[in-house]
Amino acid sequence: MNLEYSPHRRFNPLTNEWVLVSPHRSKRPWQGKEEKVPVPATATYDSTCYLCPGNQRKNGAKNPDYKGTFVFENDFAALLPQAPSAVYQTDELFRVEMERGICRVVCFSPDHSLSIPLLSDKQMEAVVDTWKAQTQELSQLDFINYIQIFENKGELMGCSNPHPHGQIWASQSLPVEIEKEDQSQKEYYQKYQRTLLGDYLKQEQKKNQRIVIESEYFVALVPFWAIWPFETMIIAKRPIGSLLAMSLRESKDLAWIYQQLTIRYDNLFQCSFPYSAGIHQSPFNGNDQQHWHLHLHFYPPLLRSATVRKFMVGYEMLATPQRDITAEKSAKMLRELPNFHYLHNE
Repeated sequence: MNLEYSPHRRFNPLTNEWVLVSPHRSKRPWQGKEEKVPVPATATYDSTCYLCPGNQRKNGAKNPDYKGTFVFENDFAALLPQAPSAVYQTDELFRVEMERGICRVVCFSPDHSLSIPLLSDKQMEAVVDTWKAQTQELSQLDFINYIQIFENKGELMGCSNPHPHGQIWASQSLPVEIEKEDQSQKEYYQKYQRTLLGDYLKQEQKKNQRIVIESEYFVALVPFWAIWPFETMIIAKRPIGSLLAMSLRESKDLAWIYQQLTIRYDNLFQCSFPYSAGIHQSPFNGNDQQHWHLHLHFYPPLLRSATVRKFMVGYEMLATPQRDITAEKSAKMLRELPNFHYLHNE
């Protein structure tokens, strides 16, 4: 089998799902839709931005004159802490369960013009420290069983405000993707007494085909089963389950590799590269979590340039996810990019 030229399927052991890879299709001409490249914000303060320091938000609350990170309850939260405990079920085909949770916004910096790749080392370390502090606080609530930290960057990923920020949704139930990963990791651990991602990472380090960046405590790579063209993961080298298990040095290292990866994203097409990224950590439901291995997912939509993106349509929506560019090729492209931001090369 020549995986660089022949159609094939790849298995994702984290979710027990397959992806179709069709590398020969990457040569097809593109006459489809091209997006306008969003113009990055250049002003450090925007009087109309509801996330900038001192500004009033839509619900009337006024932001403090914050100097570092700033966390507040989402004014338009998808989950609410108060909800009746009820189940609606007429039969097995119609089921509803009430869901409780807390949604928060995390502003990464008071500077409106920045994004993760452009933060200073100290600012990025403060972001990771904030994620840890929020995880610690929310995990103490008796109705919270999972904490999803994520960032949507760019208009293409539905980000409604260019100010550097992310979100935290803490929920009563386990989200669908977490349930799949929880089950797969548990089954693997019960079989081998080792974490699935720990063994996977060792194999990736031996092969050294899809690794983009390796630091002291983490590895950033394009997963063998990646769906999105430049999809990546950051995996902890040590089999820790959550952010709360990280040492101070690991926290600093996570901040460094997260930023280094996003710098390469920006450098790829020399634009403020859009993506959705999130941390997958063990649930906080009181169960044994030895099988969990801390990791992060990055899902960027761009395919050929800053104006051509991948869409999940047709066969992918109706049958199986599919990609054209191989994981090995995208990893090579990312790996060979400079480790300094293209805006700072003068």
